[in-house]
Amino acid sequence: MKPDQCAPLVHRLLTMMVNVYFVEDGNRGWTLVDAGMPGYTATVRAAAHRLFGEQRPSAIILTHGHFDHVGALPTLAEEWGVPVYAHPLELPYVTGRSQYPPPDPTVGGGLWPWLSPLFPKGPIDLGERAQMLPSDGTVPGMPGWRWIHTPGHTEGHVSLFRDDDRTLIAGDAFVTTRQESISNVLVQREIVWRPPAYYTSDWDQARESVLQLAALRPQIAATGHGHPLSGTQLQEGLAELVAHFDEIRPHRGRYVRQPAVADETGVLYVPPSVAPSRAAVAVGIAAAVGIGVLATRRAQRRR
Repeated sequence: MKPDQCAPLVHRLLTMMVNVYFVEDGNRGWTLVDAGMPGYTATVRAAAHRLFGEQRPSAIILTHGHFDHVGALPTLAEEWGVPVYAHPLELPYVTGRSQYPPPDPTVGGGLWPWLSPLFPKGPIDLGERAQMLPSDGTVPGMPGWRWIHTPGHTEGHVSLFRDDDRTLIAGDAFVTTRQESISNVLVQREIVWRPPAYYTSDWDQARESVLQLAALRPQIAATGHGHPLSGTQLQEGLAELVAHFDEIRPHRGRYVRQPAVADETGVLYVPPSVAPSRAAVAVGIAAAVGIGVLATRRAQRRR
């Protein structure tokens, strides 16, 4: 799979439904931002080789540590012998000390939330390779960039911004497809959208993070999910998201009225789960049946 250039010195690689970014430093060096879905280690490695040959990255930067952003991370960090930088509030989940708050299948919006309880739950453990991002806002290996704390999707979520040309690597602070909808994800339908709802554990913080990023007036936004967007399409989409965030955010779910609480040691409190509506249960059952039928058909074709 070939990475594509989405901004000057920035290359994007799609790993199933999640983006990975390769950022050049302008002096033949480069840095990896996030590490994609599990099972895509060889894909990320091959893309890096295609872009940079045998040269290893200076560092790996994490916007956050959800399973779909760290799939290739343990293997490649060890193989390349490089440090992995994350926000202090994100370190418990990449050093084996804490699991994230559980995903919320009751938020609605599509079929992905119903599948979220099946996603990998355990933290990864990078040991001493995991390090805190510098407190001065600089990004190791990425001159001209700064990191911005954008909590909500996770407590230690960060986004990366290059002031010279207002290029934003947003992570999952907002995304550019309706990540809850399988059909939208498959076709990568373009829309500036809230963070993936089934994994967002503090909606008030998520709103403030969107406001903070919109105020930067980015010219290009490269997000964790969806195609990079730019220009008028991005500006108008962000304005719509800001204006209607409280309408777009879920109105039912575990974290809607009360957020999870975490600190530098990990999760401290998780609100009680919410019983799904009858309609939601029906959708979930239909989704499970549909997925089962598809899996059976594929298995039969392989025989």
